[in-house]
Amino acid sequence: MTETDRDKRRRPLVSLYETIAGDEDARACKDIPEGACNAQPRNFLVHLVANTLSKIGDELASARLVLAWLLSALGAPAAFAGFLVPIRESGSLLPQLFVAASIRRRAIRKGFWVLGSALSGFAVAGMAITALTLEGAAAGWAIIALLIVFALSRGINSVASKDVLGKTIAKQRRGTVMGYAASAAGFFTLALGGYLTLASLDDAGVGLFVALLAASAGGWWIAAAVFARLHEDPGATEGGVNGFGEALRSLRLLWSDRAFGHFVLTRALLMSTALALPFYVLLAEDATEGALATLGLLILASGLASALSAPVWGRMSDRSSRGVLVLSGGLATLLGFVVALGSWFAPAEAALLDMGWVHAVLFFLLGISHAGVRLGRKTYLVDMATQETRAAFTAVSNTVIGVLLLVGGLFGLVAQLAGTEFAIFVLALMSLAGALSAWRMKEV
Repeated sequence: MTETDRDKRRRPLVSLYETIAGDEDARACKDIPEGACNAQPRNFLVHLVANTLSKIGDELASARLVLAWLLSALGAPAAFAGFLVPIRESGSLLPQLFVAASIRRRAIRKGFWVLGSALSGFAVAGMAITALTLEGAAAGWAIIALLIVFALSRGINSVASKDVLGKTIAKQRRGTVMGYAASAAGFFTLALGGYLTLASLDDAGVGLFVALLAASAGGWWIAAAVFARLHEDPGATEGGVNGFGEALRSLRLLWSDRAFGHFVLTRALLMSTALALPFYVLLAEDATEGALATLGLLILASGLASALSAPVWGRMSDRSSRGVLVLSGGLATLLGFVVALGSWFAPAEAALLDMGWVHAVLFFLLGISHAGVRLGRKTYLVDMATQETRAAFTAVSNTVIGVLLLVGGLFGLVAQLAGTEFAIFVLALMSLAGALSAWRMKEV
């Protein structure tokens, strides 16, 4: 095939890229190799499709929402739900500290993303089979084990994704491709929530979750196949640092740098906003007797909370990330007290918590709170650290939080022994402590 023939075949691809990216010159890139620059139109679309599918796969197998509801529907004890978010978050976080240096030593790294995606698909497919074949504690143990595999796979994905993105897409286009992928996945999530809310699915039962998880697995596998077609030039193999080793060497920062230690304490206390999410789902599933329309409302609420609040929290964080942590922690505290005390002391005839839309509103507000905590603490850490300390601060805080998240799974035992409402109440107290701790932090 001649060079002219190749150019003719590439022309529709380049035109599509220029339309989506708003790039009038597909070869205008200075911070990636020439080979990657020439392949940028194709690579842009590969990243867009693969990342959109992976984000959709994440939503279809959401630990804090879909899996929490599924465990309750399968009759698994509440203790299992308490471990969903800790395993999903720490399982994705801690591997990054170990594997980043190994990935860096490979000249071609897209294979790690493909491997992580393929394993994610197999883990979610296993959850679908579990939903079909198991119930009670057996289902709980199986889903927890498969979630560990899924989370570890996502951790590999996360490291490889950032590295390969930096090698194959120019700086001016990286945010664009990830933003489009997040937006497309967000619209899909809202459409799914709307469908579950409006469709007559009362008789669907566990079959609906099997379909959602099977679709998630298919999305991951297609994403892996798409990403395998990425053009990646060999990269540098030196300079990789083991994040866990760096964290251990830098642990002294927790007490030698008082401002940083205070930040890590605040971040640990405000983990409560993430840990509380599955318990709100359990409460909704139990109060509405597993009505799938309520699940649809919760999915809608989750998508809207992130889409609507993130820009606002972002602007507020630029003015005062400390203030964002105080406000978001305070909101989580108020919600937890309202839910727990309302469940305990509201007259039976009020029955507000038996209505699906009420749970959707509560979940929406908690989602706003959680989004604020995430944005606030990320902004605060970046603003607090210098170029010399940022890597160490990040490694130490991620290691400490990753370990504490696993300990946070014990709130599931609290829910099992004392009730879901009591677990929410304790987490609200933890949010209150986090907000007060944030109030005492210095502005940066």
